[in-house]
Amino acid sequence: MPGDTITPEALVRDHTVYSCVMGSRAFGLATDGSDTDRRGVFLAPTATQWRFTKPPTHVEGPAPEQFSWELERFCELALRGNPNILECLHSPLVEHVDDTGRELLALRGAFLSRQVYDTFTRYALSQRRKLEADLRQHGAPRWKHAMHLLRLLGSCRDLLRTGELVIGVGDGRERLLAVKRGEIAWPEVEAWMARLADEADAALASSPLPAGPDRDRVEDFLYRARLRSALDALSQAGAYDEVMQRVVRPRHGAG
Repeated sequence: MPGDTITPEALVRDHTVYSCVMGSRAFGLATDGSDTDRRGVFLAPTATQWRFTKPPTHVEGPAPEQFSWELERFCELALRGNPNILECLHSPLVEHVDDTGRELLALRGAFLSRQVYDTFTRYALSQRRKLEADLRQHGAPRWKHAMHLLRLLGSCRDLLRTGELVIGVGDGRERLLAVKRGEIAWPEVEAWMARLADEADAALASSPLPAGPDRDRVEDFLYRARLRSALDALSQAGAYDEVMQRVVRPRHGAG
């Protein structure tokens, strides 16, 4: 029934609008032992938003290495320039997309702005500190994490230069995998990171990206998606009267 509680598993199973493969497979860095990381976006039925208990903003699973966000939360994070969310929108490995998902993908440019410089570099700095802590404590960084940090820094630089987010590493694959195997000395990796960061700094001033994301355009999309969800529920056979009773049910004791 509209408005009834829906399990997290059902939200992912029945209401996913977009899903893709992320991680090494999307980046072009997969090897024989790589996991398949799946990410998705679901649109919780509008009627579930009318209760005090709201649907979850994200769901882990139900399969291993699977994670999904509710559409509104996904859009909020994308507007903030969250690197993981923006990259999810640009995965070359799309597994499922419906009409709402296609609208979301068509909005990819609305989320991109020069603010990505702050979010990407802030995230990169936090990862760099973890690598340095590993180096102090264990004598070596986690090389896989070092590889992905280099990939992220290169992606940020190219995004600022071109205005387009491309997450595949292309010709950089073999050198990055050499980092993952620990075949490139840390001082060389460190210098590589510093060079990429400097190049991103230099690209910022002349970047073709706008100063901020197009929040109004994204909000309009979210409004229309919620409205369509409500209208779809109302159009189901026999559902109109039931939904209207829930919406306009008189208060207890009303005269």
